Amino acid sequence: MSKEMLNALDALEAEKGISKEIVIDALEAALVSAYKRHYGQAQNVEVEFDNKKGNIHVYAVKEVTEEVFDSQLEVSLKEAMEVNKAYEMGDKIRFEVTPKDFGRIAAQTAKQVILQRVREAERNIIYNEFSAYENDIMQGIVERQDRRYIYVNLGKIEAVLSKQDQMPNEFYQPHDRIKVYVSKVENTSKGPQVFVSRSHPDLLKRLFEQEIPEVYDGIVEIVSIAREAGDRSKVSVRSTDSNIDPVGTCVGPKGQRVQAIVNELKGENMDIVEWSEDPAVFISNALNPAQVVDVIFDPNNSKACTVVVPDYQLSLAIGKRGQNARLAAKLTGFKIDIKPESEMETYYAEQAENQATVEEDAFDEAIVASDMTADDYENVAFEEETVEDEEQV
Repeated sequence: MSKEMLNALDALEAEKGISKEIVIDALEAALVSAYKRHYGQAQNVEVEFDNKKGNIHVYAVKEVTEEVFDSQLEVSLKEAMEVNKAYEMGDKIRFEVTPKDFGRIAAQTAKQVILQRVREAERNIIYNEFSAYENDIMQGIVERQDRRYIYVNLGKIEAVLSKQDQMPNEFYQPHDRIKVYVSKVENTSKGPQVFVSRSHPDLLKRLFEQEIPEVYDGIVEIVSIAREAGDRSKVSVRSTDSNIDPVGTCVGPKGQRVQAIVNELKGENMDIVEWSEDPAVFISNALNPAQVVDVIFDPNNSKACTVVVPDYQLSLAIGKRGQNARLAAKLTGFKIDIKPESEMETYYAEQAENQATVEEDAFDEAIVASDMTADDYENVAFEEETVEDEEQV
């Protein structure tokens, strides 16, 4: 058995990358438990594995005492000195107690320990491999599904696609090839668990990086994404090179680049808009394809605004079930209230009236502050007009 054991340990280290020392430590601990199970005493037992010859020895550790109460745990000083005259009270002595038939038990235990270590090593290898793909995109094959998940084969492991991570416009069949976003990798007691998504906004970002070299290289940056999976998405982009149009680059010749992404997402509509440092311009771009007349920011809330659009484009700006406005709000981070131009005429009139009131109040305050009457101001104004007329003459 000793030769077979050493060969097995060498093979494990070479093929699975499992350190021989780790397996030996686990084996010794397992053999202590096996000894206790078969021979009933293990609280003072040590097992030693000779990693050169492959031999296994079991030792009972006993303490040197003046009076022996438990022969399994203690040894008298007289008996200890028969072994070695240098022993003193309180010393620990190891006596070999290896049973004759312990080789068979050791072989069974070693087999179990090695199999367990192999499983653990394989789990760790898979976990380390797939944790590197976390927040990235992979291609898999649909295997099967149940009430909770769709199971996607990623090669060495079966990932799970939950209902909330599925696209509502897709129907998955066994053997379908799909691209998925690895959202989370967990190392559980039952082994690594990989969670994937088709609805995550970052899936869109990774698809852009795959299809558009300028995005992958960082020449064109994706600033923000607003997505309602399977229906419509808005993506804001900017260019680090003034000579490159970010929107045109992402769309590609005759729309080929963005069309490849749309096809992968089973027809999900895609709006690509240019990001701008000016919030008003960015909000106007985000409401594309609707035209924007004006953007009025709320003085009491830095992240709220009113957008004015032509009356005939109000429904286009809001979108079906409010989708266009909702996605624009997510994309820009602003709370957007859309108003038709005709309704805003009253608003502009009220603003002008309020401005006139403010000016009149300021005029009255100036009169009070200077201790002059209104008649005095009228006389001064009359005199100034007379002087101006004389100067003109």
